[in-house]
Amino acid sequence: MGRFVLLGRLAARDLRRRPFDAVMVVLVIGVAVTALSVGLALNGVTDNPYRQTRQATAGPDVVASFMLRNNQTFPPGAVDELMSTPGVVGHTGPYPLAYTTIEAHGRSKGVAAEGRDPSPASVDQPLVAEGGWVRDGEVVIERGFADDLGVHAGDDVTLGGRPYRVAGTAVTAGLPSYPSNICHIVCDVPFPSPPSGGAPDIGLVWLTGPETTALATDARPLSFYLNLKLADPSAAPAFAAQRTGPGTFAERWPGTFFISWQDIQDADTGLVQSEQIAMQVSGLLLAMLAIAGMAVLAGRRIVDQTRRVGLLKAVGGTPRLVAAVLLAEHLAMALVAAALGIIAGRLLTPVIASAGAGLVGAPGAPALTPATIAPPVAIAVVVAIVATLVPAMRAARVSTVRALTEHPRPPRRRARLLAISARLPVPLLLGIRLIARRPARGALNALSIAVAVTGVVAIFPTAGQDLSVAPGPRADRLGQLTAIITVMLIVVAAVNTLFIARATITDARRMTALSRAFGATSRQVSVAMAATQLLPALPGAIVGIPAGLYLYRAAAQQRMLTIPPAWQLVAILLGTLLVVALLTAITTRFGARQSVTEILRTERA
Repeated sequence: MGRFVLLGRLAARDLRRRPFDAVMVVLVIGVAVTALSVGLALNGVTDNPYRQTRQATAGPDVVASFMLRNNQTFPPGAVDELMSTPGVVGHTGPYPLAYTTIEAHGRSKGVAAEGRDPSPASVDQPLVAEGGWVRDGEVVIERGFADDLGVHAGDDVTLGGRPYRVAGTAVTAGLPSYPSNICHIVCDVPFPSPPSGGAPDIGLVWLTGPETTALATDARPLSFYLNLKLADPSAAPAFAAQRTGPGTFAERWPGTFFISWQDIQDADTGLVQSEQIAMQVSGLLLAMLAIAGMAVLAGRRIVDQTRRVGLLKAVGGTPRLVAAVLLAEHLAMALVAAALGIIAGRLLTPVIASAGAGLVGAPGAPALTPATIAPPVAIAVVVAIVATLVPAMRAARVSTVRALTEHPRPPRRRARLLAISARLPVPLLLGIRLIARRPARGALNALSIAVAVTGVVAIFPTAGQDLSVAPGPRADRLGQLTAIITVMLIVVAAVNTLFIARATITDARRMTALSRAFGATSRQVSVAMAATQLLPALPGAIVGIPAGLYLYRAAAQQRMLTIPPAWQLVAILLGTLLVVALLTAITTRFGARQSVTEILRTERA
């Protein structure tokens, strides 16, 4: 029998004997790989829908906006100057733009109304998706905004207090689509606050020019938009930058600013970029959780297989073979988990990366190329190797005689710890001594809880206050994503807790049986088991809260530290400890089926 055949058979037989462990490891690594796959695949996924929309609507390369204040009149000389600029090959407009409110189905929203001609424009002609184009007494609503309002062609709405019939819905590449952050494009100027009270998600509609002009008020005067076509579209950012600042076009014509098509594309992709950061950060946190959980599982399995290790060595197996068997098992599970995670990520990416109704086309599933497959597979393999390497090397170093006799590792006696614990109640005494027997396991438990709480605290604020997102579709979508990530973190952390609790209970069977034989009650033993998990979990949760706040600040690129309400942080802390206690209690209950007499008869001294 060849070495690799032997290795494969031993690993496969061990996996068949422990199907629960195998499924849990695949779940833990698979969840991490899924999150990481989605985070990597989100890079640039909305570029294609925006480019399709730009091509279908003859999108402008630069939009020049003129904000009129203090009863200014529109400066035709500014348009003439732009038209004579080298590199400008076409234009449409200027079109009037008015801020007002729209009411539909009992809801009121802030809106930017742009006046357009009934005839098609050569630059920036919105593509009608339903119904028709602007006519007197009718309004066309940007499709993403119409979906949020729940209106369709033929419905009646009120715009600026005046009734209008919805002529249709359309998409454009001339301004960010709803619910992208249109306000930082059209409101980040010296201009009266929009009717939504500064909320960034403002809708866009189109009317005829005279009807738009009639919506203007002294508090909200008209603006004008001029769409420019350049000979070199890639030069749009430079064109805009050269005309903004002291001594430039913007200073000669106050109240003007420029928007490149790249700025609009970035605004459309801003939501997906936030989602990408969240998925990548959560993927790395989940990978750390997977390492902690698999390390405990690998260490427990080495203890269980001590005699098997001795038998392998007795029949000629080398220490390398012993280590390779355990590594092969976990690598096999890691590769299966990576494959499942990549497939799941491929299916989830189009859903998470949905460009919305405001753009033409859809991102589609990411292509399975070496660039998209290699990083998740590498992460899965690294997780398996890092978690398994130390236990595998320890198994390879154990002597054949010791492995065959299956002597348990003697506990370390620490006089100071014994003196302190002797003064404590029985449950705490037993719990502290169990932690002292396996300090590395306690450290992994604390690390696992710290990572989980870090992720939950870092992700939690995005449900309502991510990047100054006001309540609306953007906040709802981010809230749904953060809920998914939170569930993923909780599930993996719960699996880790089960691994650690089961390993602790298995190792402590003889000690707890002796304690019960000498008078400890079942309740005291159960509380002691809970203490072995709660004592490391408490500092882990305490460390995870500030770590999560700083991680959120780094991911959101904020200068100030965003601190949620104190009750939320307390709820996370207490909820974490409660979940750990419940999972430990469930595991303890299953492990308590064996009687004290049976344990003492079967366990070696």
